[in-house]
Amino acid sequence: MHPDSRSSGSVSRRQWLRMTAAQAALAPVLQAGLSSGLSAAETYEPLQRYPRMVHNWTVAQVEAALERKERRLERLQNQADAEAYVKSVQGKIRRCFGPEPERTPLNANVTGVLERDTYKVEKVIFESRPGFPVTANLYLPLGIDKPVPGVIGTCGHSTTGKGEPAYQSFAQSLARLGYACLLYDPIGQGERVQYLDENLKSHIGVGVHEHLHAGNQQFLVGEFLGAWRAWDGVRALDYLLTRKEIDKDQLGVTGNSGGGTMTTWLCGVEPRFTMAAPSCFVTSFLRNLQNELPADTEQCPPLAISLGLDHDDFLAAMAPKPVIILSKERDYFDVRGGDEAYARLQRLYELLGAKDQVGRFVGPTTHGYSQENREAMYGWFHQATGAGPAPKEPELQIEKDADLWCTPHGQIGEAEGVRTIFDFTREKAERLAKSRGQVSGKALQGAITQVLQLPPSPETAPDYQIYYRLGSRDYPAPQAIAYAVDTEPGVQAIVYRLHEERWFSRPQAGGAPAVLYLSHHSSDAELRSEPLVKELIAANPKAAFYTCDVRGIGESQPDTCGTDSFLLAYGSDYFYAIHGLMLDRPYLGQRTFDVLRVLDWLADVGHTRIHLAGNGWGALPAALAGVLSDKVQQVTLKHALTSWSELASAEDYHWPLAAMPPNVLAHFDLPDCYRALQEKKLRQIEPWGPLAGEA
Repeated sequence: MHPDSRSSGSVSRRQWLRMTAAQAALAPVLQAGLSSGLSAAETYEPLQRYPRMVHNWTVAQVEAALERKERRLERLQNQADAEAYVKSVQGKIRRCFGPEPERTPLNANVTGVLERDTYKVEKVIFESRPGFPVTANLYLPLGIDKPVPGVIGTCGHSTTGKGEPAYQSFAQSLARLGYACLLYDPIGQGERVQYLDENLKSHIGVGVHEHLHAGNQQFLVGEFLGAWRAWDGVRALDYLLTRKEIDKDQLGVTGNSGGGTMTTWLCGVEPRFTMAAPSCFVTSFLRNLQNELPADTEQCPPLAISLGLDHDDFLAAMAPKPVIILSKERDYFDVRGGDEAYARLQRLYELLGAKDQVGRFVGPTTHGYSQENREAMYGWFHQATGAGPAPKEPELQIEKDADLWCTPHGQIGEAEGVRTIFDFTREKAERLAKSRGQVSGKALQGAITQVLQLPPSPETAPDYQIYYRLGSRDYPAPQAIAYAVDTEPGVQAIVYRLHEERWFSRPQAGGAPAVLYLSHHSSDAELRSEPLVKELIAANPKAAFYTCDVRGIGESQPDTCGTDSFLLAYGSDYFYAIHGLMLDRPYLGQRTFDVLRVLDWLADVGHTRIHLAGNGWGALPAALAGVLSDKVQQVTLKHALTSWSELASAEDYHWPLAAMPPNVLAHFDLPDCYRALQEKKLRQIEPWGPLAGEA
């Protein structure tokens, strides 16, 4: 989520809704394909009559999932019920995270040592996957005469990763208190920047930005960045257990914010941990959604909400081992959600006969692993290991970041043979393309339905409202009427019909053909400025002309997640796309379903021949609905994505997460759709590659 503070300070939420140079590259997509006409667009107020629709629908889905979870918890009556619940959440977590990779050789080496008064810091590099090194610092007490408890330290969002003072502080303190702590750099931070430029800096942006850029793209090949991040933690534990200094029966994990996320996930996927202390993360998916708080890709496990999982379930997976939830009173992670998680865990642990093994601490300050939370962690681990009363934090010596480097210049990526996370994504896309082959006919339709998780269409046509007359607004017709077509409960696709006359109480068809144009970002703007609209009208003079804003586009573009956040990498379109993946309702599938229901509506009012056109972002649901619907006789696509394989194989890209269905490349690719649409007179205009029209 948002980057951690330096030490114990806080970071403004708005700071991390701003565009970096890399994210700004997405902004031209808004205007791409809209040609001239900016002056006309500026003449009129934008039509945005449904700005809360997508948010309200998503909240309702998450609330329903939480209610189902609560009912299940209420049915737990005894220890056997509680044990069955723990086992069930362990299985569900594994479904979200996928199978574990092969445990390949760690190839670990120590590149240097810092000798200090009562401890030392070893500079360690190990491989979590072949060619994928992890840089870490191992803090060890001096004079070890018997094995000591070992702790894996997970870093939150900071440019320096393990060099961040707050994270040095807890690792160093643990060593001074008699623990060993292995503190490792996350992907995209510290010495593990994945998108290096010639100056050994990230050309994407450290932390959040690299996580989103790499993580979004991974979904295309069925990977989840959270699983990759957690696997680094699992292999860190593997390395720690190779050390003779470590007591293999006393193994802890702790971290803050993004490190709190990883601590929480590791509780769910790694059974060898015996104690845990996640800080400044645990709340609930619903609280984050209600508070319009975007989270990094790795913080949003696919399928999790649909399977009834919440943050507390990842901690429940290690029950009845000791775990404490550390929060802050003034955090953007809603402390109320932490209280709710604690209450659920208390009941579960009580049924397991271990109520005193779950703890809660809320610090008074802002987001960050500040001293009061660190001391609560030390006390909890002391209790778990039988080390005595809770200690105060020792006096610390904070190191310069460069002194902790495991590499000569602070970046492992400059070493020979190192692979980036993008390399793995590209290679898997290539393997899937070779094994998949071409898909066609019913198999293609079935694959589209499966990947997009399309629900069955009702047998009856959707209802609709005629909610206002638009007049002309410089559209290429004297009049226009807006219809809100009910595609599923709580969701409307907004359809405009161009008219010569002023008003109809219902659309007039009489068997006439129709053109349905799916907008890139706004029917209102594109009716005034998009050349394809005028071309389609001129080429189909006897056809009724309709446009459609699917959910989250145009009139229902959300007004959430900060001011004008729609196109930001961390903005509202991403926010609902990532929730769609957690709900097992991919956003592209939701939008394609809207198109299918509008096609049902057009057929119901009497249009027998439909020419479906899509532009930019709208070209994707147009292509997919065109393959699925027998109501479509002709398809025109402008600025359609060339292929998902190309997108997965490009280090730089400008398409949003909403355009990336999960694991699609295991099943089909867009060229399969384009071949199928040849029988519907497919016309392609200026297809877009991964850079979405940008050079």
